[in-house]
Amino acid sequence: MNIHEYQAKSLLAKFGVAVPRGRVAYTPDEAEAAAKELGGSLWVVKSQIHAGGRGAGRFQNDPEGKGGVRVSQSIEEVRDNAKAMLGKVLVTKQTGPSGKEVKRLYIEEGCDIARELYLSVLVDRATSRVTVVASTEGGMEIEEVAASHPEKIIKEAVDPAIGFLPFQARKIAFGLGLEGNQVKAATKFMTAMYKAFTEMDVSLLEINPLVVTGSGEVIALDAKMGFDDNALFRHPDVVELRDEDEEDPMELEAGRHELNYIKLDGNIGCMVNGAGLAMATMDIIKLYGGDPANFLDVGGGATKERVTAAFKIILSDPNVEGILINIFGGIMRCDVIADGVVAAAREVSLHVPLVVRLEGTNVDLGKKILEESGLPIVSADNLADAAEKIVSAVKEAK
Repeated sequence: MNIHEYQAKSLLAKFGVAVPRGRVAYTPDEAEAAAKELGGSLWVVKSQIHAGGRGAGRFQNDPEGKGGVRVSQSIEEVRDNAKAMLGKVLVTKQTGPSGKEVKRLYIEEGCDIARELYLSVLVDRATSRVTVVASTEGGMEIEEVAASHPEKIIKEAVDPAIGFLPFQARKIAFGLGLEGNQVKAATKFMTAMYKAFTEMDVSLLEINPLVVTGSGEVIALDAKMGFDDNALFRHPDVVELRDEDEEDPMELEAGRHELNYIKLDGNIGCMVNGAGLAMATMDIIKLYGGDPANFLDVGGGATKERVTAAFKIILSDPNVEGILINIFGGIMRCDVIADGVVAAAREVSLHVPLVVRLEGTNVDLGKKILEESGLPIVSADNLADAAEKIVSAVKEAK
């Protein structure tokens, strides 16, 4: 689960992470009021969407081509920028061409930026440890920095038995070229950041840019936080921050039915039980020249109703031109899957090729249910046979 920048900063501030003062606004009037409350002579109006690259992004149908983060030097300019941004669709590298509608803004006090750095805490799959990643190249896409200047990436893995130690923070600070009191401020900042990461079950915490001000302060100018969905039951306060408008409608619907669903860019829908089998199914579809439209794991104990919901979610994707159902009946019974497939196909009026491969518990009964349904369902003997048949059927249907 992801949250907005202003929400992330509010959570981080509770752990002692230094952030600029700011206020959320949903209307131009609220934006103006927020700027007046903050005071000063410089404000930044920030679009709040779940995507990076907002400053470099562009609004659809905007002839001026201004981005989603705008510096304002007067109260009137804050209001004008808010009016120009709210309700408009912002397109960034991470949103794709469809973009996302801006429904809320963050009005933040201006900052005297002397340097821009990068800092994040994440789980490094290579070491299976929480790792602090830093770079002198703040404000840039860290993937680009890693590709073009890997020597500018600093990594410090944390031993889970002893946690993040002060010497590690100082090592990173020196690597970033910080001096004097800046090192002390950065050490405090990183220690608080690590504490927030571990205590809130965060999966990614990214500060980009981390800025050093003219007076030597170290401040999070931006903040991105993603949480481990499996640990959210421990954090009801975090769950309340969820903005469903920012999530894919199909993935949201899948979550309501306890389905593991991720939308992809292909045209062959997949319904499988078990994450490993689902990945193998997508691989073999690619092997036979097709492209999977989704990852969908119905789980080991799925009910007829859950299977029906899964089928509907797959078909709600306009890109889907064929469906492959691959079920190994261990805990999951093949006849339950078959009942769900038949019920869903009849309810939504199946209009694309459907190939089903069943194996395991009650497989004969499951196949009988499919055969007697009267629906145009193609059975497959094994996974390779299923993949070949669905890829061929989709190509023939074009």
